[in-house]
Amino acid sequence: MKNPILLDLPATLETARLLMRTPQAGDGAIFLAALSASLPELRRYLGFLPWVKPDPTAESAELYCRTTYLDYLNRNNLVYFIFEKSSGQLLGAAGLYRIDWTLPKAEVGYWSNSATTGQGFISEAVLRLVDFAFQELCMRRLELVSDEDNLPSRQLAVRCQFELEGILRNDRKTEDGSLGSSCMYARLAADDCQ
Repeated sequence: MKNPILLDLPATLETARLLMRTPQAGDGAIFLAALSASLPELRRYLGFLPWVKPDPTAESAELYCRTTYLDYLNRNNLVYFIFEKSSGQLLGAAGLYRIDWTLPKAEVGYWSNSATTGQGFISEAVLRLVDFAFQELCMRRLELVSDEDNLPSRQLAVRCQFELEGILRNDRKTEDGSLGSSCMYARLAADDCQ
């Protein structure tokens, strides 16, 4: 496989209701607003992430957007902000993380703006991202890891046709310092990509 940096990847993906695009310089303010509205829920299940744990600021939000875009350019992580086409509202993000280009495989990650949950936006975005990963990137395996207690995320995994491969018992510390377990879901490519 050629060097992933040489891959011409789209900066935007679309569905019927959604525009998904890479974070960019200047997105800090809209990211900060969505993140601030969602922090209690995000910290409950994703408190270990460096952009979730501290209280966000305008500077940290802008820094996140710019470094996430650099990760996209370097093909380390491919993250897309999710916008509702009709309103332009930032609904969350979905991306491919921990990419192993030699297999190739990646982990699907996502978060939702708490103000817009329950409308199927994130499932729609994840399904688009899965299609992109399998059809355009020729990924062979996609993983999705969820906190065992995060039932909405686990239900999303099933809706998006990921299969539970196992539960990693006491594999990490939770926000309150107790031990938590993670559910490992995966989807495999249906056929060889050309």
